[in-house]
Parts: sequence; structure tokens; C-alpha cells
Amino acid sequence: MGEENVDEILGVAYCVPRSPSWPEGIFLGFLHFVVVLGTITMASSILVPLMGGGNEEQAEMLETLLFVAAINTLMQTLFGTRLPVVMGPSYTFLIPAVSIAVSKRMSVFEDPHQRFIYSTRAIQGALIGASVFQMSIGFLGFWRIFASCLSPLSVVPLVTLTGIGLFFSAFSTLLHCVEIALPAFILLLLFQYIPQRMKSSGVDCFAIVVSIGIAWASAEFLTAAGAFKERSVKIQKTCFTNQYALITAAPWIRVPRPFQWGPPSFNAGDIFAMLSASLVATVESTGTFIAASRLGKATPTPPSVLGRGVGWLGIGTLLDGFFGTGTGSTASVANAGLLGLTRVGSRRVVQISTGFMLFFSILGKFGASLASVPLPIVAAIYCILFSFVASAGLGFLQFCNLNSYRSMLILGLSLCIGLSVPQYFNDDLLLPKNDRLHTGSTWFNNTVQVLLLSPATVAIVVAYFLDLTLHRGDTSTRRDSGRHWWEKFRNFNQDIRTKDFYSLPFNLSRFFPSI
Repeated sequence: MGEENVDEILGVAYCVPRSPSWPEGIFLGFLHFVVVLGTITMASSILVPLMGGGNEEQAEMLETLLFVAAINTLMQTLFGTRLPVVMGPSYTFLIPAVSIAVSKRMSVFEDPHQRFIYSTRAIQGALIGASVFQMSIGFLGFWRIFASCLSPLSVVPLVTLTGIGLFFSAFSTLLHCVEIALPAFILLLLFQYIPQRMKSSGVDCFAIVVSIGIAWASAEFLTAAGAFKERSVKIQKTCFTNQYALITAAPWIRVPRPFQWGPPSFNAGDIFAMLSASLVATVESTGTFIAASRLGKATPTPPSVLGRGVGWLGIGTLLDGFFGTGTGSTASVANAGLLGLTRVGSRRVVQISTGFMLFFSILGKFGASLASVPLPIVAAIYCILFSFVASAGLGFLQFCNLNSYRSMLILGLSLCIGLSVPQYFNDDLLLPKNDRLHTGSTWFNNTVQVLLLSPATVAIVVAYFLDLTLHRGDTSTRRDSGRHWWEKFRNFNQDIRTKDFYSLPFNLSRFFPSI
């Protein structure tokens, strides 16, 4: 491969600072909205019932998640990494959030709505406390120091398992209702076989809409025909399309506001558990940032920009605490995969998607109607999108020396441990309380479990440590890890393209002296 091509992906229609026409940009922005709406729907449908909320509370939580996601996405694309990433809810925060919702201190409330209110307030306080950690490591430069020691070799397991780690959960959701999810998966895959000349004209951008539309129509037909009546209650709830209760409960017009559930409450144990979740969200967001820069045809993200992005991620988590979203924020892996599927990495397209988020968060019934898409269909689409992120991580292998036993050990061990340890502790969730990780402290159990359930976090700890310590003095180590290629992108002003991708829109250099 020629030297002019090794640092970028070919076939990208629009890179980060470039923009398509307004009609195409609006359509692509709507696609990004649809993808993040699926993530938001999944998060709210898992958390709200455990907190004691019903259809009305779930509709309000969904609107709040959409509203805050729009604000966080705008902040990240304007002042954070400036990459085309959508900020959505993180499933990592659900473990401590669920622990708060089912804790003994919440069980004293017999009224489900009252339990929902007080659970939300406790989660708000924990998120506000955890956001301080993210803002500190981001704006004070600690994450920049961490990122400056990354190499292409250590980035491979980080980015790859950021995609694969979520692929497992998406695929298991797909299997809940194969009858309606598999057609969506196959249709989206078949669109990848269309000729290149048709792809360049934008035909493949309609792939997701067509796949979801046909699968949704088949789900409506199967529901009306009673195909799921003999299935279990859980399967019926997953496969049915009659979500009219959620649409009826959603208000026509409602603007989410800070502290809408009341003043937050603070508990030290909750904050520690949320702090570990914020660390995992930071690691996984870093992997998504790197994948988005790769899929959007940008230069590798400088450490200073990654630190800046983490700082604004902390501000986003703070807003989550203020508004009461029930979970913290992270860079959406599915939306990063959408960059690869559409071959459009434009920053403006993502910013346009925030307009749809704000619109449907305020006009609740419209947003609830779109959120009624059966989750297995959404999971089928995500399986394709997560694959793009995983492959973006594997793409960094081209800069490493895979004939080196050192590279083989670091890569193989980090991937194996990164997949095995989370699976071990994921099985632990189904075991009695006296097995494996069960100390007498709930907050400690949650803290450790959150860290060890993240494949990307476990993998980067192993790869990062080995890459910095194993045969450090050998002259070949730098080239084997790919640092010789990445070196020119370490400083912000060393490559002329970097400024075009990551420069702030205003003169904010006094707030970010590293840039």
C-alpha cells in the first residue's frame, strides 16, 4: 500500500469538516437520530420499570434522554473532540443505577411513583459526583498524559472490543425475536452488495430506513396474526409492536428542565459506584472517538483533543445529573458505526441530528411513536454498525509488526483477557450471592463489577501495561508497536490536516493551552 494511503480509509464521501448538500445532510442527520433513539429506548425500557416507573415515567425519561443527548452532542462537536460523534446514554451506568433502584432504602416506598422519584434523585446525586472525576481528568490534562502513551498496538484491543463488547448484547437481543430481527439484518447486509456506482450516488444511505421499515411492517403483520401469543411474556413484550400505552402516556408538548424530579440526594457509596462507571464510559468513549476519527477520514486524534473531549464528556454527565436521565453519557458506538455504513463522516450531519433530537424530545407523542420499533429490529441493525467499529480497531494492525512475538503476546493476551474476564463476571450476575464477587459491601461489589464487565476497559489495562513495560529498552519496540507512524500526530500542530479536523470554532486557546 502506498504511503499516501496508509493513514486514511478510502471511499469516504465526506470527511469530518466537509458537508453534503442540505437535503442529503438532513436525511443523514435523521438516520443518526433513529440510531441513537434505539439506544435511548433500550436504556429507558430497562431502567424505568426497575425504578418503579410506568408508561408515563418511561415516556418522560425518554424525552429527557433525547433532550440531554442533543445538548451533549452539540457541545462535543463544537467544543470537545470536534469529531462526528453522537453522545447517548451509557449502559455502563445502569449497574449502579439499578443497584440504587432496588436497594433496601428504596423498598420502604410502597407507592411505585414515589420510589421512582426518590430513586431518580439518588441517581442524580451520584451522577453529579461522578462528573467531577471526568471533568478533572479531562481538563486538568491527566487523560492527555494517558493518551500520549497509547500506540496503534494498544489501541487495537481498545477500539475492537468497544465494538465487539456491545455486539454480544445486541446479538442476544436479536435472538429474542428472530422472526422480525433476522429480515432486518439480512436486508441491511444485502444492501452492501449493490454496485459501487450506486453507493456513490447515496443509494446505500437508505439501507437502514428500508430495512427497519420492512421488518417493522412484518412485525405488525405477525402481531396482528397472533404469531407471538403462545410465546413467553418476556418474548411477547419484546416482539409486540402495540406500544400504544407508551404513546398515550407521552405528553404532546413537554420541555425537560433541570431538577424536574426534585433536588438530588447524595450517598458516598453511590458516588463511588458511579465513579467507576464514569471511568469505564471514559475509556469506551475514547475508543469510540478513535474509531470515529478513523471512519470519518480524520487524522489520528491528538492526546490533547482526547483530553478535551473527556472534559466535555464530564460536563455531559453533569447535565445528566441535573436533568435526571437515570444514566450517564458516552459516545455512541452505533452512531460511530453509521459513519462507516454511510461513508459520510461529516460533523455537520451529526449537528443536524441534534435538531431532530430536540424536536422529538419536546413533541413527546411523535418521539414515543418512533420509539415503538421492536427492540430486536434495532439490535439487528446495531450488529452491522458495531462491526464497523470493531473493524476500525483491527485496521490499526497495519501499522504494527505482527511478525514480532512481543506484538503477538500483547495483542493476543489483551483480547483473550478482555473477552474472558467480563464473561466470567457476567455469569456471576446469575449466581447466588455467596459466589465469586460478593463482599459485604454493595458499593464495592458494584464498583469492581462495573470495571470488570467492560471488555474494552479490561483489554486496554492489559495492553497498555504490557506495551509500556515489555522489552521497553529494545530498539525494535517503537516500530513494532507502530509508534513511528503515530509520532507525527502526537502534537496538535505537527500535521497540517489536524487543525482542519480538530480546531475549536472560536478563540478558546486560553482555556485549552495544550492547543
